Amino acid sequence: MKNTLYLLIILVLSSFTLPPETITLSGKINNTEEKKIKIKGESFNKEITLKPDGSFSETFPISYSGSYTLSTKNNRAALYLAKGTKLNITADDANFNTSLAFSGNGSVENQYLVKKGQLVNTMLGNPQTFYSQDETTYVNKNKELKNAVLELYNSTKFADAGFKKSEQKSIDYFEQLLLLNYPAYHAHYAKKENFKPSESFPKFDTTLDMDNDTDFLFSNPYKQLIAARFNQKVSENSANMTEKELSDRILTEIKKIKSPNIKNSFLQNLGYQIRAGNTESETLYKEIMALSTDTKFKEDLTEKFNKIKGLIPGKPSPKFNYENYKGGQTSLDNLKGKFVYIDVWATWCGPCRQEIPHLQKVEEQYHGKNIEFVSISIDTKKDYDKWKKLVDEKKLGGIQLFADNDWSSQFIKEYGIESIPRFILVDPNENIVTADAPRPS
Repeated sequence: MKNTLYLLIILVLSSFTLPPETITLSGKINNTEEKKIKIKGESFNKEITLKPDGSFSETFPISYSGSYTLSTKNNRAALYLAKGTKLNITADDANFNTSLAFSGNGSVENQYLVKKGQLVNTMLGNPQTFYSQDETTYVNKNKELKNAVLELYNSTKFADAGFKKSEQKSIDYFEQLLLLNYPAYHAHYAKKENFKPSESFPKFDTTLDMDNDTDFLFSNPYKQLIAARFNQKVSENSANMTEKELSDRILTEIKKIKSPNIKNSFLQNLGYQIRAGNTESETLYKEIMALSTDTKFKEDLTEKFNKIKGLIPGKPSPKFNYENYKGGQTSLDNLKGKFVYIDVWATWCGPCRQEIPHLQKVEEQYHGKNIEFVSISIDTKKDYDKWKKLVDEKKLGGIQLFADNDWSSQFIKEYGIESIPRFILVDPNENIVTADAPRPS
């Protein structure tokens, strides 16, 4: 009888226990106009609705314990979520990073991530100053940074053994990442185009396991490391390769990867090559679909592929009708009878701004010809004034337009634009000449 009662109590208690793959997030975001917060992970997206006072509570499944991000429109923070977690989060959206606080299981680990982020940002400081340092100073600063993070790590009493083990490895990965980044970043920030580090500069640890699914799901430095190493490998001696040859090489290397999450991640990156203007898009689409196990990605890729199939030369171009810097609205219909060379860009986009002087030269070259040059900014509404200021300061010519909904503007979506700058050429009858035109440079 006693045993029966004991088993009954266990069964009753277990009915109130969250399944191991489920978590509960609750809390409050103060001083926010947001209606939702977003939780993002590897092949994972979740929106949580905020109540009018900014509070929230939701239970939902996750497929892995590891790294996620929490974001509002203007702020984001690293999160560690483990299966079975019940975590309470509070923050002030106007002062997000310094107000972010946690309680419940997982609170120690997440508060550690906040402190680590603040420590790293303080010690790294300005990227130009940090990466412009000479080799010796840079290596010493890197060691100082690692020691400071290790001191924080060693002084924290973690409740999650899995987090503690993975975080120790992630600290090592971050050190490796900074060493790997130095040559390219130093060349850029110190303006030394052909810079190469000396023989004494620490070498990348080639014994590092580059196919570790657990580390990939936990450590962002690890993700960046393996992406950089992968790109180095597939880019070697690729200067004279065709786009198809390079895609084939990338696919060959991806097929060697055992980790399903790493493989899916690299396939997602390769999916950007499926675009209007790439004659191999259909072949590449079929290869990626056969290899990927990410259902949501495959659905999105299929939608994208079906969209760009219609963006072939001779087909009618998608239309736009956006605010003109000089006043009023300008549409593609207003420009009928002329060729239209369209530049999709944003003020925050470095490569876009690098194209400006080249575009200005092309405009001069074709001045008086039957062609209009249209630049469409996809800056967010909060950067509207920044856009107007840059157009004025740089004396940008042509027709300067501001898209109505940044990346989600209909024209941008219909052209399947996922990266910028992007150039498009339309003929006088408003038909596509090329949906992915050559850059002015």
